[in-house]
Amino acid sequence: MEQKPQIQWFPGHMAKTRRKITENLSLVDAVAEVVDARIPVSSRNPELSALIAAKPRLVVLNKADMADAAATRRWCAHFRAAGYAVMTADCKTGAGVQKCVPLLHELLADKLAAKREKGMKNPTVRLMVVGIPNVGKSSFINKLTGGKAKVEDRPGVTRSKQWVPVDPTLELLDTPGILWPKFDDPEVGKRLAFTGAVKDDVLDIEELACYLMDYLAAHYADTLTERYKIEVEPGDTGCELLEKAGRKRGFLMRGAQVDTERMARILLDEFRAGKLGRFTLETAPTEEVTP
Repeated sequence: MEQKPQIQWFPGHMAKTRRKITENLSLVDAVAEVVDARIPVSSRNPELSALIAAKPRLVVLNKADMADAAATRRWCAHFRAAGYAVMTADCKTGAGVQKCVPLLHELLADKLAAKREKGMKNPTVRLMVVGIPNVGKSSFINKLTGGKAKVEDRPGVTRSKQWVPVDPTLELLDTPGILWPKFDDPEVGKRLAFTGAVKDDVLDIEELACYLMDYLAAHYADTLTERYKIEVEPGDTGCELLEKAGRKRGFLMRGAQVDTERMARILLDEFRAGKLGRFTLETAPTEEVTP
């Protein structure tokens, strides 16, 4: 049986972040966990869940504009059933971000009421924001604060702790994105790589693109036909489809060989930019969902 490649990425600053999160939990009232709506399980760090288990939690399904809407509704129901407050957002445009403050007040209603009873007229809520790289955590903070937090669209760029005021009653604690030392399920590593949560320079781009082609052929073959003008035949491998798409695009090298590396980068870039459509790569457990 062929050995599946393991995707691992755990820079030293992430171990430091894990320690900082633990040290600062006592300073906050709640935790906002930002995840990618396209991969709501793979984009959650299981170590984070253990670290923040005792705190009230708001799950932010970011990039909902790039995910399948029906699947997102099912995921919202799933997380609410687990006892979390839940919201969807597109943190690049800011759509949905305004729901955060009312949801926090609802989530912390008892705690805020107790503070008011002690004489605090407008108690301040301190919120820690966590998430793995590239789920849009810093963009979420930026939209909430009106641009007071520095944002760069690169995995692992937010490295230092910073408190950011939203209004007189809400402060956010930003933390660097944190992955975990080992992905026990190789599929998790692939999904993270598909969406850009793992730096491309630690991966074999062509191999990753072949995996993505395999997935799209199995679940969204019409998308490949429409976008790349190729026929998906029974038995086609992801590598064969990558070559077909590259040839159709005219990405040819000497000897009429297809530049599959160039096509691989195009495929991943277009998938991450949402140009192929709206996809959710993970299925929520079956639960009652109100349309």
